[in-house]
This record gives sequence, structure tokens and C-alpha cells, in this order.
Amino acid sequence: MKRSRFSEEQIIAILKQQESGVATADVCREHGISSATFYKWKARFGGLEVSDARKLKALDRASVRHWPEDNGEGEREAEEAAGRSDARQRDAEGCRRAKVVTPAARREAVAHLCTAHRVSQRRACSVLSVDRSGLRYQSVRPDDADLRKAMKAVAAERRRFGYRRVHVMLERKGWQANQKKLRRLYREEKLQVKKRGGRKRALGTRRPMVVPERPNERWSLDFVSDAFTDGRKFRVLAIVDDFSRECLALVADTSLSGLRVARELDALIRLRGKPTTVVSDNGTELTSMVVLRWCQETRIDWHYIAPRKPMQNGFIESFNGSCRDELLNETLFSSLAEARDKITAWKEDYNRNRPHSSLGNLTPREFAMKSRLETQAA
Repeated sequence: MKRSRFSEEQIIAILKQQESGVATADVCREHGISSATFYKWKARFGGLEVSDARKLKALDRASVRHWPEDNGEGEREAEEAAGRSDARQRDAEGCRRAKVVTPAARREAVAHLCTAHRVSQRRACSVLSVDRSGLRYQSVRPDDADLRKAMKAVAAERRRFGYRRVHVMLERKGWQANQKKLRRLYREEKLQVKKRGGRKRALGTRRPMVVPERPNERWSLDFVSDAFTDGRKFRVLAIVDDFSRECLALVADTSLSGLRVARELDALIRLRGKPTTVVSDNGTELTSMVVLRWCQETRIDWHYIAPRKPMQNGFIESFNGSCRDELLNETLFSSLAEARDKITAWKEDYNRNRPHSSLGNLTPREFAMKSRLETQAA
């Protein structure tokens, strides 16, 4: 892998420069990097300090596999083999022919020679360099009926998931299947995801959500967007406890990736413990492979609401309305640092001081404390 000419400390300093109000294009032009590189750094190091980046670098080094160095012999042999293969693929006039690679294609080619040119099977196999035992081979591959059934059940529930995400979901259920094998079964069952076209339609009903009965049982996630006074946009990741209505986190940044979402959830889990369920919409950040892998590692159930049904996640939608009405629409933000300070202050006021009508006009923090006392007394 090519080594970056920027250290972790320099990368974080560049991100801080953009967060202070300098335009992203100007930052990239000053340091001679592309916008794609900048946002790749943003996804990996966004919200981190220098000490956190050093810890992350140490973990990456510990997980790297060291492969033996190649002395060049293997590369030369590969090139020679490729040259011989290329020569075999050309006919007498020098035109390229289609490669005959799979055993089924080789058997068809031998059968064609025997039928069209009336040669023996031995002669046809010799010309095409096909082993005669492969013509009489009978497959003993199992049909994998149980795996196919489980795969179709996942694909029916999550209709826009490809074979890679279906593979992740099956691993979470205890299935141990090679990804290449699953891809073959996925293709044989004709489960490929088709490109959407035309008007969007409802995808059917989903299982009903269970109402939480205690704090830290279910969290809801969503994004809110706003803009600075100079027109630049930023986003806020909101996380709410559905039982106590307590706002657990309000993370503001110019871009929030799936990796950043997983990192913020890990930080909350270290403070409060694991929730039973996490609820969100089907946004690209929340359906990424990073989030699916995070669910598999933490064994937390992630529930996606149906498309165009925001009220299936009504708690976070209600919170977003209050946040926009009481904070975002009432405040002008000139920089990201100012936005973070004001958003954090509003979050503490919302949890500690603001009465909530659905909680009997108690604050979320008071309601959570009252429920804990009632549970201990019972």
C-alpha cells in the first residue's frame, strides 16, 4: 500500500482547518489534495483528536498481515503463462477467440467438435486440451436447500440488499457460508436487485415495532440538516432514547459517514451500555457495510422503517421537529465550532430543563430517574 505523505496529526490539522470555516476547495488547493481524498480522511478521522488517531493507528498496525516478499520469479512465470495462453486463444488468421474456461463450456466444445467435424472424443479432447475424465464427471454438490431458504427469507425482508449484505445478515443468524458460494446460489435463485425505474411504490408491510418498557431498550437515529451564514451546509446526527425521550447525542459536522455513526454509537455504549434495538430510516449512511458489520459484531438488532413511512420512527421525528423549531430556526451559526457549542447547550437544556408533555411535563432526565426508582422499588 502506498504510504501517505501526511501523518495522522497533519490530517487532523487539515480537517480542523476546514471546520474553522475555510472552504473545502481552498483547503484542498492549499495542501495539494483532491476532494475525494479530503472526504476519505473526513470519514476516517472526523471528530477525532491526535491522541485518538494514534490509538487507531496502533490498532491498524496490529491487525495488518505480513506477506512474504516476492522475488520476481512468480511475476515472470505469470507473464510467460499469460503469453502462452494468449497465443492459444488466436486462430490461424490471428483473430481472438472466446475463452473456454468452465468445465461446462469445455464439455460443450468437445461435443461440438465430435458432432460438427465427426472426430472422435479422444481427438477432440486432445485438440482442446481437455481431460477426458471431466466429460464423465457427475457432480456431487449438495443442493443447499436450507441455505437457499434462509437466503430467500432475508432477500424477501430486505428487498434492496445485494448478495454481500445478504451474506452479512446470514452470518448474524449463524450461517457459515463462503461469499462466492452465496453469490452463486443468489444468482441461481434469481434474486439480483433490479435498478429502480419510474414512480416509487410501497414495498409492503413490515413487522410492528414493540413499544419500549424501560430506558436504554431502544434508540432512534436520524439526520437533520442546516446551513451556516455563508451558505455552507452541515448535518446533525440525532440519537434519542425512545422510552425516556432523552437526547443521547447531537453530533454536528459537515459530513457524517457510516464509519462516524458506528464510532459515535460505540462511545455511547461505553457510557450507557448496549441497547436492545436501534431504529432508523434507510439512508445510505445507515445501510452501509460498516453499519451492518457493526451490528454483527455488537449483536444489536437494527430495525429499518418502511420507505416513506417516517411515523414508524415517530419519536425521533418529533424530536427533530422540536430541535428545528426551537434551535435551528431560531439561531444563526457562523462556524462549526459555534454550532457545536450551541447545539450541545440546547441538548443539555432539553434533557434537564425542558418539560415534555408526553412525560407528564417531566423532563427526560427526571422521567428516566423516576422509572429507575420504580423499577428498584418493585
